[in-house]
Amino acid sequence: MSKTETDTLAKKSTDADVISGGHLVAKALKNEGVDTIFTLCGGHIIDIYDGCLDEGIRIIDVRHEQVAAHAADGYARQTGKLGCVVTTAGPGCTNAVTGVATAFRSESPILHIGGQSSLTQHKMGSLQDLPHVDIMTPITKFAAGVLSTERVADMISMAAREAFSGAYGPSYLEIPRDILDREINIADAVIPEPGSYRASIKSIGDPADIEKLADLLVKAKKPAMLVGSQVYMSRGHQAAIDLARDLNIPLYMNGASRGILPPGDPHYFNRTRRMAFDNADVIVIVGTPFDFRMGYGKRISKSATLVQIDQDYRTVGKNRDIALGMAGDSGAILKAVHDATTGGKTNGAKGREGWLKELRDEEVSRTEKLMPLFLSDNDPIHPYRVAWEINEFLTDDTIYIGDGGDVVTISAQAVQPRGPGNWMDPGALGSLGVGTGFSLAAKLAHPKKEVLCYYGDGAFAMTAFDMETANRFGAPYLAVVGNNSSMNQIRYGQIAKYGDQRGNVGNKLGDIPYGTFAEMLGGYGEEVRDPKEIQPALLRARESIQKTGKSAVVNIWVDPDEYAPGTKAQTMYK
Repeated sequence: MSKTETDTLAKKSTDADVISGGHLVAKALKNEGVDTIFTLCGGHIIDIYDGCLDEGIRIIDVRHEQVAAHAADGYARQTGKLGCVVTTAGPGCTNAVTGVATAFRSESPILHIGGQSSLTQHKMGSLQDLPHVDIMTPITKFAAGVLSTERVADMISMAAREAFSGAYGPSYLEIPRDILDREINIADAVIPEPGSYRASIKSIGDPADIEKLADLLVKAKKPAMLVGSQVYMSRGHQAAIDLARDLNIPLYMNGASRGILPPGDPHYFNRTRRMAFDNADVIVIVGTPFDFRMGYGKRISKSATLVQIDQDYRTVGKNRDIALGMAGDSGAILKAVHDATTGGKTNGAKGREGWLKELRDEEVSRTEKLMPLFLSDNDPIHPYRVAWEINEFLTDDTIYIGDGGDVVTISAQAVQPRGPGNWMDPGALGSLGVGTGFSLAAKLAHPKKEVLCYYGDGAFAMTAFDMETANRFGAPYLAVVGNNSSMNQIRYGQIAKYGDQRGNVGNKLGDIPYGTFAEMLGGYGEEVRDPKEIQPALLRARESIQKTGKSAVVNIWVDPDEYAPGTKAQTMYK
């Protein structure tokens, strides 16, 4: 063997023995099951990209870090795995704050990896230097800096573990550039073995409480159960369905759990929650807090036996006294309760047909009362008509995303997703602009599904340019814009408080034909002003997406003087 060949072999051997911090990041992410990162480039983080290419991790680069963070959140919701957003230092991090905060309030497991200037430049005033860990701490479950290359992979596993501990949520890691660029002997790196450093998170709590809840449900005459986002996010929804069906319990769903039962299922209820909570003798609330969406628990009858199940013990009994509180995994608890009812379940279930019929009759009655709004031929178009037409347009494989204020609350009255994971909304933070990142992530996670995002015009304008990103990565979706040229949810409150002359200050937008935006990006766009043209326009947009592989925008001009009931009552502030 020649000296050149010997030197080449020696170099290959040496290269195989060393690894950079960025490549350790990629290895650790792959160990966590991460197959996609959402990012916007920056000089601090480029070695992570190099590592991801070697590990086969897909890199989706967007135009704004807020979209990257929302996409990581959306990807976590759709896959049940850890979502990952990678940003550069300074504004790269701060631009992602809204997306991370949205995931925090929505209990979505994401890892935000942020760059930082070199440790050798600490406190010297380097480019984009900010106290990122301090900024991110209040909106994450775990936030830390990585101070040595040897600990990169170990710290990522630590952050991921925290993201799935108790109620899910985001973690943040700041990794300085010299830590990422530095090469070390791979034998010196701490790389936890996949599957070897996690405790089970499927806790059922106290077995005595399982028996107690099983007994309550078997003996109840008028039980009701509400399942929230945690139930779907932890993929415990089948246990909820099985329990509801076998014990004949009416099931209400909110947040990410919308769609776990299809419309038409005998245990699916969505218009009679207040009635059920006023009249039930046993109410089980699973995986949703007593926050503003639940009237802080005050809308539930005090005479009912109230049971709350949550992944986070701090949520149980918060804002409202309860009869029984259980902290643990919702699916595991509901399955254990179901198992505990075996042999005696039919005693209680048989007498509930009248209770379910009472609720079903009221569901039908309330739907009939809404039908004039759903079928309104008003000009300008009534927003309830838009929501109804969208629901009629959905298929079993359409993921529906709501992005806006009244857009979300009104569509919740009409849109009934046909399967688990087919509903996405901003969650408790109420963030506008989530739709583009969610749509991108949903289509990447499920390429064969259709993705439809219904935006308010204010929300659409915030992040719409990343529709180009969706097109670029072969993830086209249908954007429907309810365009009233206003931030209408706020506008109503201002008019009510200050009168017409001052009510339009700070909330009026320009009249923009957003359909042309899709055309600019090579897709289909259409303006709709006649309610009878909504369905045909949606069908034309679907056909165009299938044919061209480009996103479409249907811009529907809606009445600016129609509002959601909650907006009129200003319940979000009460």
